Amino acid sequence: MIEIIAKWDEAAFLWLNSFHSEALDPIVLQLTQTITWIPLYLLVLYKIYRTDPKNTAWILGGVMLTILLADQVSSGLMKPYFERLRPCHDPRWEGMLHLYGRCGGLYGFASSHAANTFGLATFLTLKLGKKQKAIAWLFLYSLVVSYTRIYLGVHYPLDLFFGAVVGVLTAYFSWFCVVVIKRKIVKKVLE
Repeated sequence: MIEIIAKWDEAAFLWLNSFHSEALDPIVLQLTQTITWIPLYLLVLYKIYRTDPKNTAWILGGVMLTILLADQVSSGLMKPYFERLRPCHDPRWEGMLHLYGRCGGLYGFASSHAANTFGLATFLTLKLGKKQKAIAWLFLYSLVVSYTRIYLGVHYPLDLFFGAVVGVLTAYFSWFCVVVIKRKIVKKVLE
């Protein structure tokens, strides 16, 4: 069964990777870079402060915990454990892929880009979603960044899917920790 799923994943990757354009290559490469998104991060930081100034430090702590956990689970645990070659390192695809930019590490399961961006989007939606509906647009940002990884030839779709799952789960864990710890600390201070 796993072999069938892997074949479907590889076929989907090859199909999605085949849609490319020389004009789009440098744009997509830039979209996968963290530095490109600094204006978005600054806007999000501003929205966090404007929405909940008293809890900004707690929210930022939760974001940092989410990204730390998502990155460590995907890169520190899953990639070395599963040892699934990135498509760009797999000799089976030599000459068949559209590659642009740097390939990255040897293994790609699960995607740290997907884990980090979906973790960020989920945590901030949990913390601010009721007050700041536009924060849900971060999921579009996560999808764009994730798709760039297929376009550039460095991740299979399931690498991204499971990376997103890791990000969502770590965001829920971080949200729970921040809520519980904050309640305990605030409760002790008020007593």
